[in-house]
Amino acid sequence: MNTRRLLSALAVASALFLAADAPKVPSYNVLRAGSPITIDGNLDEPAWESAPSVGDFQFPWYREGKKEQTIAKLLWDDKNLYVSFRCEDAHISGVTTRRDGPVYEDDCVEVFTAPNPDDGMNYINLEMNVREAWLDDHHPSGPRSQARPRFNGKGIKIKTTIQGTLNDDSDSDEYWTLEAAIPLANYAHVAQNVPPKPGDVWRIGLNRCGGKTNEQFSQWSPSRTPTPQFHAPQDFGQVIFSEETAGSK
Repeated sequence: MNTRRLLSALAVASALFLAADAPKVPSYNVLRAGSPITIDGNLDEPAWESAPSVGDFQFPWYREGKKEQTIAKLLWDDKNLYVSFRCEDAHISGVTTRRDGPVYEDDCVEVFTAPNPDDGMNYINLEMNVREAWLDDHHPSGPRSQARPRFNGKGIKIKTTIQGTLNDDSDSDEYWTLEAAIPLANYAHVAQNVPPKPGDVWRIGLNRCGGKTNEQFSQWSPSRTPTPQFHAPQDFGQVIFSEETAGSK
């Protein structure tokens, strides 16, 4: 075999090795909302009822305690990305009510979004607690890059409901629910298309953390880090925007 053929064979072998070693992340077809969505934390619209969940959350850093499961769903229309979480939780807790406060110390869910497949390290994190407080940042060059201090998402609507009692460990709670509408305009400076075109692929991480009792660290698409770290855009799941609708008008 001459040198050129040898180099070509090595290049092919290297590509196959890298493809085999590439992380497999979950995929989800996000359906269009076929009925109006009212952000009230109840998830009783036909669109939510017919939308599939993303699948069970994983616990990549599990040590002890009950694995409290989360049901998450996504929907979209030309104006908003909608997200809902139903969080099994025996001891619901939350303190922070301030914008951009430490919501991650409370019972909290998160939507990390890299909306440009050609710029996968460029992502926006939105973290929301059971008290309807949230923080958000934009990391244009990956998790170790300086967050843009002037970034503040606009028009975001969040509502929660609780089946139990907040901040009372003397009883056992059932679950809490969070529903949010995130205007797609917040991603326009990063995404290729806003609104997305059917078939567009975004990378999204859906996470759950916090809680005073039985702290949770779970994810739809697990981070491959030795310690809890949600800022891992290379491990975000794939979301494909679909023309199919969920629910009827």
